[in-house]
Amino acid sequence: MTYSLRVNNDLDVATLVDLAQRAERHGFDQLWVSNDLFLRSAPVLLGVLAAKTERIKLGVGIMNPYSVHVSEIVMMAATMQEATGGRFLLGLAAGSAEFLAWAGLERPRPLAKTAETIRVARTMLGAGDVDGKLPEWCGPLSELRFPLAERVPVYVGGMSPKMLEMAGRLADGVLPLLYPPEHFAEARAQVLRGVSEAGRSSSDVDIPACFWVSVADDASAACHALATKIAYYGPSFAPYLLARAGLGVEEFGPVTAVLESEGLDAAARLIDERMLALGIAGSVAQVVERCQSLRAMGATHLSFGPPLGPDVREAVDVLGTQVLPALATAEE
Repeated sequence: MTYSLRVNNDLDVATLVDLAQRAERHGFDQLWVSNDLFLRSAPVLLGVLAAKTERIKLGVGIMNPYSVHVSEIVMMAATMQEATGGRFLLGLAAGSAEFLAWAGLERPRPLAKTAETIRVARTMLGAGDVDGKLPEWCGPLSELRFPLAERVPVYVGGMSPKMLEMAGRLADGVLPLLYPPEHFAEARAQVLRGVSEAGRSSSDVDIPACFWVSVADDASAACHALATKIAYYGPSFAPYLLARAGLGVEEFGPVTAVLESEGLDAAARLIDERMLALGIAGSVAQVVERCQSLRAMGATHLSFGPPLGPDVREAVDVLGTQVLPALATAEE
């Protein structure tokens, strides 16, 4: 089994270094840092982490080709692979149209643009292209001018069926955000359809089960931490994903109204059990049980994402010292 953590780039440098070192001590295999606009720069943060860790793989999840040109993404990734001693992972996706609009950026042809970016990035970062279709601007001088320390694995962040199938055709891995986590079975099948279409092997593509988790000794506190996240983001989830949990967008109407009038804590109190099931929250035993159900669906990589818990440091410790050992014991 592979275990990874995903954290947001709203964390200050000292906190992130602490979390990365804890994760490394506890045996996590990967740490992914988001690169959301107008927060801290993930490449800079990962450069710091490269100097402060020794074993854990470090990923940026995600960068997009609209705010940064793919040639510069490739330069960054190759340099990070050198700086980390071969531990860097590159996550790419179209990004959020809403967030890109904050910077005055449009997002035309997201699927085609992401596929083009994956082809260029994998070719320049040592994997070779999957289908040989590179854009016209890639001339004979479109290559790195320094030796690549080691091939850089390229992951695709996505949720839609077409994006996941494309990842199966072209990428080294995929980061499918799962709302609810049990959507993994369908998401995995979508990726594997792309794998099959391209004549690849399922072992060619890493398919983590990426979910939100909140764990603590106080199960109610853990549930509240996740509820605040769902209250904020839940109304923007794709209807077909909400339907997987038996929910409709309209059911978040009262939550949004309270969020706007009374604030996040008040809105979180309206998150019911069905909404809370969009992530995994509760005690160690409750979290382990949901994780085991994902393994039964074929997951060989579990990726734990924010909020992680009411106290992020304690949550990483609980995950590392209690959840991972319990999962390892169950695997024996």
